[in-house]
Parts: sequence; structure tokens; C-alpha cells
Amino acid sequence: MNRPHTQELICRKYPTYTVPVLPDVFAAVSNPARRTILDELRQGPRTAGELTGLLDLSRPAASEHLAVLREAGLVREERQGRNRVYRLQPAGLAEIGGWVKHFEHYWNQRLDALAQLLDEEKPI
Repeated sequence: MNRPHTQELICRKYPTYTVPVLPDVFAAVSNPARRTILDELRQGPRTAGELTGLLDLSRPAASEHLAVLREAGLVREERQGRNRVYRLQPAGLAEIGGWVKHFEHYWNQRLDALAQLLDEEKPI
């Protein structure tokens, strides 16, 4: 059996995408680390170092997550001396809120049915 050379299996060229990829808010929030960053930024601005420490990730990995959030318009980066400070841009989440709103009536129906069931099971 001919096996390809090991180096050929693990080597990949960067960037991963050869064509431009449009920023996608849904893809940006699909990652738990990025959701953690957004949750932390709700409390106020944080430096890249603070966010990296919070995530227990390497600097390059944290930087990649922050870049995805920035490109999706969910965070804003500004330089303050040697630090990069990140701030939440909540307007970028409006797209997700609008999409989720279409499903709200399903939740309300289910919650109403649950409330009715619980009312029926109350001992008199």
C-alpha cells in the first residue's frame, strides 16, 4: 500500500480560504469561545490580553477569534498605547435577533401549553 508522505498530509497552505469569505454573524457566534468574549464585553471594554487570559487560549488563537468578531461587526478594536482594547458593537447582533424573533411564537405556544398543563395538575 502506497501511503502519501507524512509531510503532505499535515501541511496546508494559508489562508485556508482562497476566495473572499463574507463576514457571517451567525458563524461568528457559533463558537463558544467567541460567545464567551461577547459575554465578557457586555461588562465593558477589555484588552486583548484580558480576553486571552479569560479564554485560556494561546495569543494567536484568541487573536483569530477576535478577528472573526471584528470582521462580523460585533466588536470594535482601538489602540490605546501598546494595548488593543475591544468594545462590544451590539448593533451587529440585530441580524440574529431579527431571525430568532420569527420563532418566538413557537416558544410562546409551548410555554402557554406548559402553563395550562401545570394549572390542570394543581391539587385543589
